[in-house]
Amino acid sequence: MRCEALAGQVRAGQGAAVTLTAFPGERFSGHVSAILPEATADSRTLTARIELPNRGGRLRPGMYGQAAFGGGATPALLVPSEAVIRTGRRTLVMLAEAGGRYRPAEIQVGRESGDRTEVLAGLSEGERVVASGQFLLDSEASLSGLQARPAATGSPPSSPRPSLYETTGRIERLEASGVTLSHQPVPALQWPAMTMGFTLADPKLAQGLKVGDQVRFAFDEVGSTHTVRRIEKIGAGQ
Repeated sequence: MRCEALAGQVRAGQGAAVTLTAFPGERFSGHVSAILPEATADSRTLTARIELPNRGGRLRPGMYGQAAFGGGATPALLVPSEAVIRTGRRTLVMLAEAGGRYRPAEIQVGRESGDRTEVLAGLSEGERVVASGQFLLDSEASLSGLQARPAATGSPPSSPRPSLYETTGRIERLEASGVTLSHQPVPALQWPAMTMGFTLADPKLAQGLKVGDQVRFAFDEVGSTHTVRRIEKIGAGQ
């Protein structure tokens, strides 16, 4: 189980090292086989399914342990946290340009750790920013009349459209916003056959379907969210 806010940091196929209370001092290496998309209502946690080799049958259901996830790190653009100007309406940094000039640039920020802040959009690697100790601007009024560069400028190119994965399954639960399916394995994601919930891209996809129907469906994966893009009853129209 893991915090919902950290959902995007663990992905299927990622390595995992598990320590179990029953075997102190030992580490069992495996990999994440699936991230179940439904969060528990009370604790807002998600479930990561980890596959471990079980030589000698030592591992048993119900054992308590802790997992550390390796890999999956992505490069991040960082700036000194003191360089980030939050006006209440925008988040900016001051760019240092040639000739001793300065220009505000609107940015989108991510995580903050220590004295560094992650920049998701608005800056490119190599651009110079000014720390607040050198240049003091702390209100929207101070920036009046200055044209800030929009956050889209200098941002990385947009991500390609996620791949679609196709399999078959049985409808266990059906709502306008989502569907629970007992589906066959998805080799491309290293998923075994299992029952899990999916989001429906369009409520109209549920029309004509009911619990118990055998269906063929296609879905995409963005982080820990799995969205059905196509679904049809097997044998329909035949």
